[in-house]
Amino acid sequence: MKIEKLTFNNFMENTFIVYDQTKECIIIDPGCYSEEEKDKLLSFINSNKLKPTLLINTHCHIDHIFGNNFVNKIWDIELAINKLDLEILNGAHLVAQSYGFNNYEPSPLPSRYIKEGDFITFGQSKLKIIFTPGHAPGHISLYSQKDNFIISGDVLFMNSIGRTDLPGGDYEILIKTIKTKLLTLPEKTKVYCGHGPDTTIDNEKKNNPFLKN
Repeated sequence: MKIEKLTFNNFMENTFIVYDQTKECIIIDPGCYSEEEKDKLLSFINSNKLKPTLLINTHCHIDHIFGNNFVNKIWDIELAINKLDLEILNGAHLVAQSYGFNNYEPSPLPSRYIKEGDFITFGQSKLKIIFTPGHAPGHISLYSQKDNFIISGDVLFMNSIGRTDLPGGDYEILIKTIKTKLLTLPEKTKVYCGHGPDTTIDNEKKNNPFLKN
């Protein structure tokens, strides 16, 4: 599998396109808000002759779903989320207004709900769904044992963790999630974060100040 990371919107959110040699791809957390950002996503997919097959949100905070409407409209693909984040998705327009994003285009409703242990398949590839709540109630991460990476959304960052002061956040649950779901992965596992640079499980075990106890 190959992974392209594009950083969008005022929150500096990381959007991921995951694809393989078949050219089928999935789009994860499209944060593109401006027309320029939408064009950047479209250009990458078209220039690489990719065929999007599924849209996935690791969670439904506004910075991760700005582009849901655009992606659904352009490629006519289904949206998949964990059902516990549906309430956040449904209230996203109010959050957008509160931040001054007046051109927010409401996300389509999900056509598919994904949960712990499910597999996302495309082309000749598959990603395992790991349920990773704490930052958001229905947060999921996508893991490839074969290619040794995890797309962790806003659960784990380089030397930091996701915030828990938003509705549905829970610090104790987040720490438990990280320690039992992520730190148990092989140490060389690459972590693609929802904001900021990539990291590894080994680095976070050694250097993350939130995980020392």
